[in-house]
Amino acid sequence: MSETVSFGYEEVSPAEKTARVGGVFASVASRYDLMNDAMSAGMHRLWKDRFVRRVKPRAGEQILDMAGGTGDIAFRLQRAGASVTVADINPAMLEVGIERAQQRGIDDLVWTEANAETLTFPDRFFDGYTIAFGIRNVTDIPKALREAHRVLRRGGRFFCLEFSTTQWPGFREVYDAYSHHLVPRIGAALAHDRDSYRYLIESIRRFPDVPAFEAMIRDAGFVQTKVEPLLGGLVAIHSGWKI
Repeated sequence: MSETVSFGYEEVSPAEKTARVGGVFASVASRYDLMNDAMSAGMHRLWKDRFVRRVKPRAGEQILDMAGGTGDIAFRLQRAGASVTVADINPAMLEVGIERAQQRGIDDLVWTEANAETLTFPDRFFDGYTIAFGIRNVTDIPKALREAHRVLRRGGRFFCLEFSTTQWPGFREVYDAYSHHLVPRIGAALAHDRDSYRYLIESIRRFPDVPAFEAMIRDAGFVQTKVEPLLGGLVAIHSGWKI
């Protein structure tokens, strides 16, 4: 791993990035839905529905939902009867998810504080691994991908939903203007936190493009990798299998 990593448009030490990302999500945890609505104009709900349809959770399966603290993906997976472990490095995000689960009467999810880079689960433990809008905030992404591969059983599947860069002419410029200029203002108005929202937009710009990230997934050991771009690649569903 290099001596510095990106924190938005800044270059910082790995330890500083981990700490600062933790601060961002501690700050926005209680308004996470508002954050996602602001960044995606509400479309994140449709993207998550589509994502879980691609995962095809089945009753009795063990699925790890990484960086899933608020429960958005886990609630969808649980409806199919899958046994879901929700893992997140940020306790504030987990608190929000646990409270939301209680409000919904959902009591069969497992909640655990965990770092995607150093999971404590045994080898070949899960049938599926999901991560939605979380991988770009990981300090050492290749290490997290290798951990995902390790904890999956043979035949297990990896699914990642993440922002990228749209290639649609015209729309790209419109979204850039919206995200860079309006989203931080919305964050300041709704969450009183302009800086965290600015980081989240910058983190999208610094994330590897679709081909580069797919190559990282393959390098971690996954095969039959696929990419399903949405809105011209503004968001992408990545998948791979462990054999």
